[in-house]
Amino acid sequence: MKIVSWNCNGKFREKFQDILTLDADIYIIQECENPKEIKSTTYKKFATNYIWTGENNNKGLGIFAKKEIKLTENNWSKFCLRNFLSAKINDNFDLVAVWACKPYIEEYYIYQSINISNFNSSTIIIGDFNSNAIWDKKSNSRTHSAVVQQLEAIGICSAYHLTTGEAQGTETLPTFYLYRHIDKGYHIDHCFTAEKNIKEYQIIRDLKWLNKSDHIPILLETK
Repeated sequence: MKIVSWNCNGKFREKFQDILTLDADIYIIQECENPKEIKSTTYKKFATNYIWTGENNNKGLGIFAKKEIKLTENNWSKFCLRNFLSAKINDNFDLVAVWACKPYIEEYYIYQSINISNFNSSTIIIGDFNSNAIWDKKSNSRTHSAVVQQLEAIGICSAYHLTTGEAQGTETLPTFYLYRHIDKGYHIDHCFTAEKNIKEYQIIRDLKWLNKSDHIPILLETK
C-alpha cells in the first residue's frame, strides 16, 4: 500500500490531479478544502472516500483513499487540539494524519501523549509536523526530540532516518522550502512507523512541486 503526504498550500481543488500522478492508495493532504463545502464537481468526484477536519472549510486536513479501501475514523481523543486525524485502514492498521499548527510540535506532542496507548507496531503516523530537532530549544520539554524518543520507546521510528542512516537534525533532504527558495530548505514533514512496515520511503525529489506548494510530497510504501 502506498501512502502519500503533501501540504498543498491551499486550493487543493485545483491541484489534486497533480498528486494523482504518484498513484497512491491513500493521500494525506494538509491545507486542503472540505469537499462537502466546495462546489467543484471534479474535486467531489475525487473525494468519494475521505475524512476531513478543520477550523476553516478552505484549509484543513484530509485523508483521501481509493474507493475500495475501508476508511473508518477512530475518533481518538483530541481535547480541542487541531488538525489531527486517526483512522482504521481496512480493519488492519491505524493511520494518524498530522498537520501541526502553532505551537507546532508542542500541540502534536500533547496529542501523541494523550493517545500513545493506542499506538502499536502497526501504527503509521505521517504528515506535516512543522518541526525538526534543530528547533528543540524553542519548545521547552515538548520538543521534536521528545516526540521521537517517546515513539522509539514503543518500537516506532522515523522512516526517513531509518532508511538514510542520518541523525535527527542533520537531514540532507528538505521537504519544505521557505518562500519556495531552493536555498531555504527544511526537513519538517515526517513519517513514523515500525521498521517491519517499511517497504520503501522517499521524498519526491522533483522541484516541479514548488510550482504548486512550498512543500514536496513524501511517500511510504508498506510491506
